Amino acid sequence: MRNKQISILFILILVLTACTSKEKTNEHLGEIYSIALDAMMEKDQALNSEMEFIAINMSTMKELSSKDKEEIIEFFEGKYGVEVMDADLEKLKEQGLYDSEKIAIRGVLLSFETVIFKYNNTVVFEGSKYHSALGAIGVEITVHFKDGKWQIKEAKETWVS
Repeated sequence: MRNKQISILFILILVLTACTSKEKTNEHLGEIYSIALDAMMEKDQALNSEMEFIAINMSTMKELSSKDKEEIIEFFEGKYGVEVMDADLEKLKEQGLYDSEKIAIRGVLLSFETVIFKYNNTVVFEGSKYHSALGAIGVEITVHFKDGKWQIKEAKETWVS
């Protein structure tokens, strides 16, 4: 009887361990954020026309290390061939990159308002892509770990201005 209980306990531990094994998101944050931000860039590409820069508001991305932030900036500079910076709208105004007459910037500003790390190797991002008061979108992007890599599960627009 005791051997049977030990066997059941051992099997239960194995099953629970197998079910909870997952890819460690904190080791891939730069990659995960880059994928989500790039999915945002793909939405409403008219906002990208004549863009001189990409600003990414990283002030809300508290879990990112400086190395993760550098990884994201390098990825975007390589892919889009424009200057990429860590800035919010206020900083862009201070740098003279905001046209108050047109209520627009000469690039795009990417921001995440909410990031939810789920238990099943899934991260849900809610944010916005801004070019002007009349040219902005809200997005919801889901990134998950599948087939050995982080990838987009879903990316959709949630609002348009």
